[in-house]
Amino acid sequence: MRTIGLMAGTSLDGVDAAVADLDVRDGALVLRPLGGLTHPYSPELGTALRAALPPALVDLGTVCELDTRIGQEFAAAAVTANTRIADGRATLVSSHGQTVFHWVQDGETRGTLQLGQPAWIAERTGLPVVADLRSRDVAANGQGAPLVGLVDAMLLRGLPGRVALVNIGGIANVTVLDGNGDAVAFDTGPGNALLDAAAHHFSSGALDRDENGVWARSGTVLPQLLERLLAEPYYRRAAPKTTGKELFHGDYLRRALAGQRPEPADVLATLTELTARTIAAALRPYGVTELRVSGGGTHNRSLMAALRTRTGLEVRDTAELGFDPDLKEAYAFAVLGFLSVQGWAATEPSTTGAVGPRVLGAVTPGHTGTRPPRQLHIDRYV
Repeated sequence: MRTIGLMAGTSLDGVDAAVADLDVRDGALVLRPLGGLTHPYSPELGTALRAALPPALVDLGTVCELDTRIGQEFAAAAVTANTRIADGRATLVSSHGQTVFHWVQDGETRGTLQLGQPAWIAERTGLPVVADLRSRDVAANGQGAPLVGLVDAMLLRGLPGRVALVNIGGIANVTVLDGNGDAVAFDTGPGNALLDAAAHHFSSGALDRDENGVWARSGTVLPQLLERLLAEPYYRRAAPKTTGKELFHGDYLRRALAGQRPEPADVLATLTELTARTIAAALRPYGVTELRVSGGGTHNRSLMAALRTRTGLEVRDTAELGFDPDLKEAYAFAVLGFLSVQGWAATEPSTTGAVGPRVLGAVTPGHTGTRPPRQLHIDRYV
């Protein structure tokens, strides 16, 4: 199946679309990546979305509007990807949606909400759409995130050595094989989330990130601030575990800085060190010998340098494994959607903590290439 995977992460900057030909042959999943693109959110939608996220309080009208507008942006990304990359021959869309709330209480994930109404995607593309992929894992007592552990595990089991895959988006997550060969996956903590919040705060809203880590590179790590941030209880919780911008948001950073007036560059340098240290600490128990990274954080040179220092490992992106680091998560969700429409489990319980493997998502039917929907004419009830 030629599948379009759509992914919007916690950085809130737009939709990544990756196209892959997927098949199963002789017990192996065969993926041929065809390429992808990033469809930026309009400035208006990006502003509205950021204003609606925790700790903000919003009404249901806002939620409805965002669900529609995000769905339309996802639909536009799918149409463009099908036209430019899939040669108009895509047969399935798998949409992650935009996470707006991941309900974690006392270490237990109790619910999750991704917006981006899939009906808009199905209507614009004419293709069946798999969406709401996280909820079934949550209902099965899983964390619901990170959800790409099964896909990562397939890749890791084909690689020599003890390799870890780390995706650094707004939140950073890791997948690694333990000593028994079982896959373990969990969120390590903030990736770009606090860095982006700091850039936005110190630039009075003019910037939404520290481009290439340039600002952080001119600063010095503040030991007391770093110690205060590392005291966060989340880091000491056992895997599997998940977190998000429900915890690591702008107000979280402002509370950490209360009563202080540090240089902005020093704060960014400290937050860069925080991300590197928490990733390194998460990897340490697994005896990792090689680190591959993906996500927007790979473009932050200061962060990549700090990660090399803290892990003592060579840090390379996933391009050598066949996955564009900016699209790796979108490819993973293409796989999850493909597995789900085949009726195959798309989760690995060891990576999410679910009680068992589950077929994920809900399907919105398409219409292209099929006969028109049948209409049932009823003239009486019995």
